[in-house]
Amino acid sequence: MKRIEGFLLTRQVRDTQNGLEYTFWVRSDEETFRVRVTGQEAVFFMPASAEADVGGRRASLDLCALDGTKADGVYFSSQQSLYAARERLRNKEIPTYESEIKAHDRYLMERFVSGSMLVEGDPREVRKTPLTWDKPGTSTFTEFVNPSIHSSDYAPSLRVLSIDIETEGLSGALYSIACVVGDTEKVFMIGDGDDTDTIAFSPNESSLLRAFISWFQEIDPDVIIGWNVVAFDLAFLEKRCADFGLPFALGRGGEGAAVVSSQIPGQAKIARVPGRVVLDGIETLRTATWSFESFSLEYVANELLGKGKLIASDGLNKVEEINELFRTDKAQLAEYNLEDCRLVLEIFAHADLINFVIQRANLTGLPMGRFGGSVAAFEHLYLPQLHRHGRVAPDIGQERDAKTSPGGYVMDSAPGLYDNVLVLDFKSLYPSII
Repeated sequence: MKRIEGFLLTRQVRDTQNGLEYTFWVRSDEETFRVRVTGQEAVFFMPASAEADVGGRRASLDLCALDGTKADGVYFSSQQSLYAARERLRNKEIPTYESEIKAHDRYLMERFVSGSMLVEGDPREVRKTPLTWDKPGTSTFTEFVNPSIHSSDYAPSLRVLSIDIETEGLSGALYSIACVVGDTEKVFMIGDGDDTDTIAFSPNESSLLRAFISWFQEIDPDVIIGWNVVAFDLAFLEKRCADFGLPFALGRGGEGAAVVSSQIPGQAKIARVPGRVVLDGIETLRTATWSFESFSLEYVANELLGKGKLIASDGLNKVEEINELFRTDKAQLAEYNLEDCRLVLEIFAHADLINFVIQRANLTGLPMGRFGGSVAAFEHLYLPQLHRHGRVAPDIGQERDAKTSPGGYVMDSAPGLYDNVLVLDFKSLYPSII
């Protein structure tokens, strides 16, 4: 039996033949390890008096809704069956309670685990998934299966990698990938020059991607940062890997990474990299309540650091300069590529953004790489306490009585032209007050 404290980096849930399986990657002083929790069930609640075949395991519980209605728990061996049952009940206008809580989030919140955690169990060594273009891998990592998990006050020290790519416009060829992590600086560049300590040349995009991913797995960062890193850099690399039939194997155990659209309308794309946190500089600054006239890297760097990019022009002029450097001066292009990585690292350090997302995760239970989520943070803290008082909460949007939540006063508009207009916008005011 081993006891180890760590900090939660990423969480995932998937359906298996034996029920739901939760995967948590955790950073400790010694290493980054994986926790797998198997054979789990998803649950929501419904009125005990409701007569309906929900398709799940229904159990009588000592719980009530907020209005006093006695509630049963309904348990499912897969997420899909829960979603289907919820839809059937809604079609019959039968209320459901807490059906929108993700199963792995519920598992953590009921144990009062937000970010820091204590894991107790028997560790084992697991071999990483080898890269298809390398020799059979012998690299391993530590895994706990079905350990005990408790809250903790552990403070992590995370390995941060800043990444930036240069391309032929927004959709052309990949020119280079620059990375800065600690004292290590590396640029993977298309070309036939002689390698240096900093620049590694590849004859084509496919070999460049393979070289980058192999190096990335060896460096093994906890956090990936960049400027528009999800929507552009990682999305571009994922597409190019797909174009060449290469696995986008950035995951901690050699798993594939993916850039997906958020399930919440209007939210930014999400990067799913098992075992690694991805933080976009723009979204992280906004979440930390920083405000600028422009969130371009050039503008923010000048405002916070007093310096900017090596190529300050925008639009077509910038693309032309990068194309020209790629043709005539690859060393200068590598320096420009690296400088963007350095600027992002310096901005994160200046604004103390890594500590901000760590403390935010500990306080709210939100994943480090999630932006927004005021309601989810409230649920994480509130629901476990509510359950211990014998109550369950309604689904979001279920209560439609406008009198219970009238909202703020909105003045009628007065058309016309005005000087000296002042606009006050209090973002997430109600959750902040709560």
